[in-house]
Amino acid sequence: MRDFTCPNCGQRLSFENSLCLSCKSSLGFSLEDMALLVIAPGEESEHAGAVDSSEYQLCANLYIAKCNWLVEKAPTRRLCASCALTRTRPNESDTKAMVAFAVAEKAKRRLIVELHEMKLPIVGRDEDPDYGLAFDLLSSEFEKVFTGHENGVITLDLAEGDDVHREQLRVAMDEPYRTMLGHFRHEIGHYYYYRLVDPSQDYKEQFRKLFGDADADYQAALDRHYNEGAPPNWEKKFVSSYATMHPAEDWAETFAHYLHIRDTLDTAAAFSFAPASATFERGVLGPSGFQTIIDMWLPLSWSLNMINRSMGKEDLYPFVLPAAVLEKMRFVHTVIEEVTS
Repeated sequence: MRDFTCPNCGQRLSFENSLCLSCKSSLGFSLEDMALLVIAPGEESEHAGAVDSSEYQLCANLYIAKCNWLVEKAPTRRLCASCALTRTRPNESDTKAMVAFAVAEKAKRRLIVELHEMKLPIVGRDEDPDYGLAFDLLSSEFEKVFTGHENGVITLDLAEGDDVHREQLRVAMDEPYRTMLGHFRHEIGHYYYYRLVDPSQDYKEQFRKLFGDADADYQAALDRHYNEGAPPNWEKKFVSSYATMHPAEDWAETFAHYLHIRDTLDTAAAFSFAPASATFERGVLGPSGFQTIIDMWLPLSWSLNMINRSMGKEDLYPFVLPAAVLEKMRFVHTVIEEVTS
């Protein structure tokens, strides 16, 4: 994620800003322009980086989800491209769940921006009522909620938005990393398997060679994983212990890490911590792109881990990427490159 500047005064801004704290301009994020634009009335909007307040407004979820995305003023559309993908959310009377809902939507907006920049298809339920992408964001405080993906619908437990709850789960499951954004990236991996890989016989054959049989009994694999744990020496072939459970989970974990790496490199490049070629400029990738990404990522992640340790924090990226994992990740990269080129 790049940083942004106010078109009026040049003040540096973060992705979440809806107001410039320097010149007090009202701001809205434009996905099409990948920029924060000033929302101004009449003649004040007639300059680069501004939109007319009579034609644009902020998403209807500004207050309940802190969404700062622009939408065109229209009787039928008041939600932005990200918020419109949410099919189910908590009742507004459930104040605790609504706080977690805002946390989840904040992470989802970052996901949608990354998918958009990578030119991956985002097909909503409005276009494909049966298999389009949708999100059910629910709280497990009063009902059982199982985070997962099915036929385009991604369900996330909003309890994960609570830092204490999420950290307790992370420790209990012996995971080195667990975030709301990480959950979104994992589940969207499942979505893109069934949308990009499953329809292609060639991709499915390559998948089988690298990951295994995607159609293997999932419940049996789940039971085995939680009864027996990860197999010995799993670190040599998998990016995480959870990836060992089933080929579908191996793909989703690998896909999520690919998104972690791409977005972190992009952010590092925006702040001059990495070469400009780390950004999402499509022309600099191509067939050799994956190796370029990894060659930049390994020293960057090592240095970021050392910086974290200097602050007494845990490693920013507490993972090892052995050769087998890199080959799987190369396949993820290849699928994305070929589908989006």
